[in-house]
Amino acid sequence: MTSDSRIPDPAEAQRGSVEAIVRAQFEAYRDRRREDSEALLAPDFTFTSPYDDAISRDEFFARCWPPGDHFVEFRIERVTADLGGAYITYLVTTDAGTQFRNTEYLTVADGQIHSADVYFGASYAGGKFVAKKPE
Repeated sequence: MTSDSRIPDPAEAQRGSVEAIVRAQFEAYRDRRREDSEALLAPDFTFTSPYDDAISRDEFFARCWPPGDHFVEFRIERVTADLGGAYITYLVTTDAGTQFRNTEYLTVADGQIHSADVYFGASYAGGKFVAKKPE
């Protein structure tokens, strides 16, 4: 049996769909299109970072959306997708001139993002999350 290169690989198509969803979310955040962002985040969405321990979708919008108003540049550097989600690394420059780079893993199912885990050094003490205070 010969392989027909015109037939798309289902796993590759799924990874492409996951990447498109993750990119769309970050572009909506960057461009301040909250309605588009809301449509991409599942009702059960949770967000975890060194400041936040699995906060809800509503809390994410209350705590994490407003700082984006101070970003003058938000550049996606890379996205690496698998069948269940994607890692994304981005570089942000704020209106105060500071920069930071984060990497996140977002889980994706049924066309929506269900969780985001931000990797820049979460802290735990005695098995419990310890929030870092913004500097």
